[in-house]
Amino acid sequence: MNKLSTILGAVIVLFAVACEGPQGPPGYDGLDGLDGLDGADGIQGQVVEVEGVNFGYDAGANLFSSLITFSDITNFEVFESDAVLVYRYVGSIPTDDGGTADLWSQIPQNYFLDEGTIQYVFEHTFIDLELFIDGNFDLSTLSTDFTDDQIFRIVFIPSEYAEASRMDTSNIQNVMSSLGIEEEKVLKLNLN
Repeated sequence: MNKLSTILGAVIVLFAVACEGPQGPPGYDGLDGLDGLDGADGIQGQVVEVEGVNFGYDAGANLFSSLITFSDITNFEVFESDAVLVYRYVGSIPTDDGGTADLWSQIPQNYFLDEGTIQYVFEHTFIDLELFIDGNFDLSTLSTDFTDDQIFRIVFIPSEYAEASRMDTSNIQNVMSSLGIEEEKVLKLNLN
C-alpha cells in the first residue's frame, strides 16, 4: 500500500508541475472607463450613402470613372491607415413579410455581359475615392444602367477598430452591425 501511495503521489506532483508554463504575452488594453463604464460612446465608423453618382467616359483609357471627395460628403476625419469599403446598390428584393430589402454588392464586382466583362473597382486616399468601371470590350457602348445615377455606400472604419475586429465585410449589414450603425444613422446625400 505504501508503494502505491508513493507512485500515486509522484504522478500527482508530475501532473501539477507539467501544467504550468511561462506566462503568455499580455492582451490588448481595454477601454478607459469612468466609474466602471466602458468609456464614452464614440464613432466607430461611418456609413455614407451617395446617390446620383455619374461616371464619365475616358476614351483613351477605355474606362469610366467618378471621383468623390470625402470633405464633400462627410465631416468624418479619414486617416491614411483607415479602412474604406464601398458597396453598390443593385436593387431591392422581396422579403417574406411582403416588404422589400435593399440589395448591396461589395466592390470590386464583376458583371458578365454579352459584349464581355465589366468590373466596378475603386482606389482611395484619405482625401478622396475614385470609382472605376473597367472592361474587356469597347465601353463606349456600355448601357447607362451601369454608368448614370448610381447609388453607393461608403464605409469608413478607423484603423484601431478594423485591426481588432474580424468582421465579415462581404455583407454591408454585417459591417453596419459590427460598427453599431443602424439604418437611420446612415448619412444620405444626393449629388444631383
